[in-house]
Amino acid sequence: MKRRTFLTKSLTTAIGSFISVISLEAISSGNHQQAVSDAIMDSNDIIPAPDDPKLWDQWRRDLHNWRSRKQQELKYDGGSYRTVPFNWVTSNFACCFVMMCDSDFYDSNTNEYTVNKLIERGKIEFGGYDSVVLWHAYPRIGLDDRNQFDFYREMPRGLSGLKRVVSQFHNAGIKVFTNYNPWDTGTRRENKTDVDLLIETLRSIDADGIFLDTMKNAPDFREKLDNVKPGIVMEGEIALPVEHVQTHHMSWAQWFKDSYVPGVYRNKWFERCHMQHAISRWSPVKSDQIQTAWMNGSGILIWENVFGQWLGWNEKDKGTYRIMKAIQHQFADIFSGESWTPLSQESPLKGVFINLWEKDKLKLWTLINRNEFPAEGVMMETDYQEGMHYFDLGSGQEIHSGKRGPVVVKGRIDPRGIACILSIPEKETGSAFRNFIVRQNKNRLNRSGDITIPVLNNRVISKTGSVKYPVPMKSMVSIPAVSVNLTMEYNFRECGAYGNMQEHLAISAKQKLHSICTISKQVSINRFAIDETPVTNAQYQEFIKASGYKPKYPESFLKHWINGKIPAGKEDHPVVYVDLIDARAYAIWAGKRLPSEEEWQIAAQGPDGLMYPWGNEMEDNRCNRNTNGVTTAVKAFPQGVSAYGCYDMCGNTWELTGNEYSDGRTRFVILKGGSCFKAGGSVWYMDGGPQKNSFFAKMLLMWPGLDRCSTVGFRCITDL
Repeated sequence: MKRRTFLTKSLTTAIGSFISVISLEAISSGNHQQAVSDAIMDSNDIIPAPDDPKLWDQWRRDLHNWRSRKQQELKYDGGSYRTVPFNWVTSNFACCFVMMCDSDFYDSNTNEYTVNKLIERGKIEFGGYDSVVLWHAYPRIGLDDRNQFDFYREMPRGLSGLKRVVSQFHNAGIKVFTNYNPWDTGTRRENKTDVDLLIETLRSIDADGIFLDTMKNAPDFREKLDNVKPGIVMEGEIALPVEHVQTHHMSWAQWFKDSYVPGVYRNKWFERCHMQHAISRWSPVKSDQIQTAWMNGSGILIWENVFGQWLGWNEKDKGTYRIMKAIQHQFADIFSGESWTPLSQESPLKGVFINLWEKDKLKLWTLINRNEFPAEGVMMETDYQEGMHYFDLGSGQEIHSGKRGPVVVKGRIDPRGIACILSIPEKETGSAFRNFIVRQNKNRLNRSGDITIPVLNNRVISKTGSVKYPVPMKSMVSIPAVSVNLTMEYNFRECGAYGNMQEHLAISAKQKLHSICTISKQVSINRFAIDETPVTNAQYQEFIKASGYKPKYPESFLKHWINGKIPAGKEDHPVVYVDLIDARAYAIWAGKRLPSEEEWQIAAQGPDGLMYPWGNEMEDNRCNRNTNGVTTAVKAFPQGVSAYGCYDMCGNTWELTGNEYSDGRTRFVILKGGSCFKAGGSVWYMDGGPQKNSFFAKMLLMWPGLDRCSTVGFRCITDL
């Protein structure tokens, strides 16, 4: 047979490259023992199965032998899995990755968490969630010096507000994970270790687990977590080494590549109570993840808002998963039991594969169809047993068999679909079971075959209206009308830019993550006037005194002022700790508006399309090149003025532009100019430092208390 190479996708981060390259000699009668050696099983996150059904018996024996030897080698007892505090692990199949800025979780109009909305949508579309990951900082972190723990603290109503959120989830039977970013070393440091700060957060909000971003494991956390409360789970993003299954009760199965003949999750095979969540976050079609999770009695990470970009499930996959999850919950104890027989029999249908799960007299077969077309006919057979009833759990229908001979199961499995057959004693088919069958039948009837990938496009949802004057106001400069092909650049990050996720994925085929991506657009801009400097602290103070402006939500508003007063010597520095609403309020009072990102760029680059306001090279004494967050006066660098006479358009502070965008789930605004802060040590941070005129950054919006930053200011324009 030919050689197979299984590659597990890698994540490359500042803390290293996690690459799992798995090479396996094809399984044949001559070298079978070598192919399934302990070394091979140790190195494969999914232990692949042989193509030839004649080799399946030996493969299963090798699996059992490896498991036994490995448990002895590691002195493994698995005791914690079988204690009451960790009982929830084995039925935690559906985990939802929640971006906390998502409109299903938080309503920016009312400043209220909408937990029930999220829960109800989960029930309708996925059959309900068992747990959620509350994702907080990335891709926003690094815009200023706030660390990852600040992002939880500065959510609406702080940690006490999040504790109420967690309580709502708990009341619905849903567990809650916080997130830990080990690469966050370039923001502000506290006089405590990350572990201690993480423990404080967990204790404050009563969370049930930690998602370990970019990590395989964190065994040193275990003792401290157990002291918070029993039953706190750690779940790493990177494939978990089997030696850490003892202390890490869950793990991601991210980008795991299964063999055509379905293999087994190594860690699930090693410890049947270990829960793995299949995820391939940039894959529009979820059937591969569903099938692998189904054949391993394991879970799925439901992740549709991918760092601010929407990649929703199609209706067919959602319908399949609702059926699958209901079965998993009904028989969770079987899927975590010891009687699991992979590839228990060969199906008469080509491309259909069968696993068997047993407990006492109950037998449950999980089936998948690897074909891109329906599999129809005799799927499997089993011996008839007196007193047993047979059900097709996928359709919610009983299989009526004769009293003699084998039970022949006929049916149809959708392309890339799943099926489930159950043999159950009559005494266990009471009202609770019959109600389950009725629900499954409804699930079948409610399924859709629609494989259309949902698309959410970004659009402008709010902007300041036109304000027109015959001549520029004081301290403004005139910008002539122009029609130009404008080149704009951004860092190709997971949060994307203007386009939808499908467009982002198309670009990703040729664009490396964290590289500069260029877009061009034809723009026609009418004549306008723009402030020669960013709005200063002194100017904003004048606005407050004249208008009496008080934001609806005052958290972090002008946080850098002391007792409501500008710090001495900072009068002519750009005002910061203002959000889009605060900036618009000033603009309206001043009889102006905020610029679009195109207007801002044209004012900065001048008629010659310069790279920087002053020319085409970064030079000293042209702008604030600090990266420590220390601002300078807006006219501190007269040599950095643009061709049109604008000061401070590079470095110092990012500047808000006027268009607020949304795809219906995530809001964002575009920033221009760069700032005097840059978080070091990781590529995952948001961009910082001085930037080119053409560069823009996408800032996801949450709520005013978090959106107000020490590095973001604004300037205004008027139409002429």
